[in-house]
Amino acid sequence: MNLWILSWAYVRHNAPNLLLNVMLLALAVATATVLLLLSQQLESRLKRDAEGIDLVIGATGSPLQLILSSVYHVDVPTGNIPLAEADWLDGHPLVRETVPIALGDNYHGFRIVGSDSSYIDLYGGEYVAGGPWQETMQAVLGAEVAVATGLVPGDRFVGIHGITGGATEGHPHEETPYAVSGILAPTGTVLDRLIIAPLESVWHVHAPHQPDTSAGTSHGHHHDHHHADSGEAHHHHHREVTAVLVRYRSPLAAVSLPRQINTRPALQAASPAAETTRLLAMLGVGFDAIRALGWILLAAAGLGIFLALYGFARQHRYDHALLRSLGASRGQVFLHILLQSLIVAAAGVALGLLAGHLAADLVGQAFGPTRQFAFTGRIFLVQELWIAGLALSVAALAALPPAIQASRRDVAAVLTREGG
Repeated sequence: MNLWILSWAYVRHNAPNLLLNVMLLALAVATATVLLLLSQQLESRLKRDAEGIDLVIGATGSPLQLILSSVYHVDVPTGNIPLAEADWLDGHPLVRETVPIALGDNYHGFRIVGSDSSYIDLYGGEYVAGGPWQETMQAVLGAEVAVATGLVPGDRFVGIHGITGGATEGHPHEETPYAVSGILAPTGTVLDRLIIAPLESVWHVHAPHQPDTSAGTSHGHHHDHHHADSGEAHHHHHREVTAVLVRYRSPLAAVSLPRQINTRPALQAASPAAETTRLLAMLGVGFDAIRALGWILLAAAGLGIFLALYGFARQHRYDHALLRSLGASRGQVFLHILLQSLIVAAAGVALGLLAGHLAADLVGQAFGPTRQFAFTGRIFLVQELWIAGLALSVAALAALPPAIQASRRDVAAVLTREGG
């Protein structure tokens, strides 16, 4: 007697009655799977994008907004700050490196970030085509930008005013096109979704009437000033950046440097680590609510399986008595009921995992046009095995009472009552 075949036959015969339980279990597993995939990818991306950045300096406002706009590039900036206001950090004993960024334009929804070569180095960018810019109004494309736009080194494109939107929104800077100098390899960071150009390019685009005194430079910020004359210094004084990314020379900087910066009226300092933790805590409230729904669905599925199997055990008590009379042991009858539950649970788990991955992929496609989040359901996480194991355990526990009852039933009494 093959218990697997027998149990499968019972499940198939009672499939209409078990379908609701399969769907409830699938919903619970799908909910848990989507939460796991999205939360893991979100946390991983936030950590990768902020890695190596100890502090962000920008205009006063919301620290979280400053981090979202300048590190993750998913929000509007708090404003601009005069470059001269941030220059006092040059040579600061607690600062190892500063990386300026200037925002203002986009191309097909991809942000154009004015900076210097150290910004690309920050994320370990490597070129797969072309190379770094050699002069003003050249730009380097992140991997996703190159794929989405089809641009190659030597092509020209026109930025659109505004950091969001596309070719049909905002004012195009047709008089100051960019030329693609290089394309970067995928890094798995925010760099993949950005267009990087020299700071001087962004200044030139937004102030074309001013003389371009810095063409051909990359404004290296490690940070030794090299203004050629007082005229250039005066021009530099009126230039602005959106934010400055700071890397500490010593852990002591985390204690004193933010306080020093926040005493300056035009500046604020924000820690990516602290703000990311706060952001994840805020999102965690929503995740917890959805996770609670998953637990409720899982409990409902377990209760449904228990009620269904309890009813089947009563309905088929004569069949079970016949099995016992034909030589089946109490343990085999017990296992027969348990296998029915596990088959139902396995169907729900398989359907739930599939639905969860499809849902995560749909979320990624929905966010795709915004160029802000890159979620996918085409990955498998080891933690999903825990979800599957939990669902199967709940189903097994739900099957215990009816399985125990069926295995302990008086065979002679059942055969006499039902057969007579």
